[in-house]
Amino acid sequence: MNEFYRHILKLFSIPIYAILIPLEIVLSHFYNWKFYSWKETAINIYLNLLNAGLDILLRGLALFILVFFCQYHLPIHWNPFVYWVVLLLAEDLIFWFEHYVDHNVRFFWAVHVTHHSSEEFNLSTGFRSSVLMPFYRYIYFIPLTFLGFQPIDILFIYAITQTYGIMVHTRAIKKLPSWVEYIFVTPSHHRVHHASNIPYLDKNMGMVLIIWDRMFGTFAQECPDEVPRYGLTKPLDNPHHPVKIIFHEWKDIIKDMKKDIPFSTKLKYLFKAPGWSHDGSRKTSKQLRSEFDNSTI
Repeated sequence: MNEFYRHILKLFSIPIYAILIPLEIVLSHFYNWKFYSWKETAINIYLNLLNAGLDILLRGLALFILVFFCQYHLPIHWNPFVYWVVLLLAEDLIFWFEHYVDHNVRFFWAVHVTHHSSEEFNLSTGFRSSVLMPFYRYIYFIPLTFLGFQPIDILFIYAITQTYGIMVHTRAIKKLPSWVEYIFVTPSHHRVHHASNIPYLDKNMGMVLIIWDRMFGTFAQECPDEVPRYGLTKPLDNPHHPVKIIFHEWKDIIKDMKKDIPFSTKLKYLFKAPGWSHDGSRKTSKQLRSEFDNSTI
């Protein structure tokens, strides 16, 4: 990534590390909000370092693959301003789709679940990375290369949107002006996304824009009478174990696939939604929400 892009990323990211997180920690302590604990914060840092290490190792491969497909791009001559606007919109839409898959296909949920496993919600939770995602994340960007978007620009915009995504991991900001809440992902929207309350499950998948969720039916408003409870619907037995925190869902998948059932059914434990079971002993988030809605009628 060229020096200009590096300076821009520093301009966006350094305030989070140097100002916003320390400020949130100080305010949390001063006002007794209890947003932070040492163990959870340490796990967030640990997972982020693992993810960053893998990302650095695989960045060359990702760039090579995107450059390879870029040579087959359509002959589109972009206006410079339109180029960046369309790239941002297209990449944000692709993120929504990737995030939707992460929540609705158990194979990918096994990677993404790490990010949702904390029972706290603060700016450091934004760094609680899905460690193994660098192995496949770049595949989602391949369609952008066919439209003539340069791989280095694709990765740059992704880094910018990721930085924005970190900043919405906070309970310190309640509601923003209504026009902001309607267009952009806000802390309120993202609190819903991280909540384990049944009405909030698998909602608000967007990174920068909430309009995709409004368009595709995955939007939910944060309600005063439904205070978010963070973490998983089934809490982990050992939430601070450095290995189990990453691989616990894979262990459960293997256990399910060892059951005495047909091979085609075994595959469903891999590719159907989290919570699916062949005997109905568990429920998906969609089933849980349906039961909840029926009980409130």
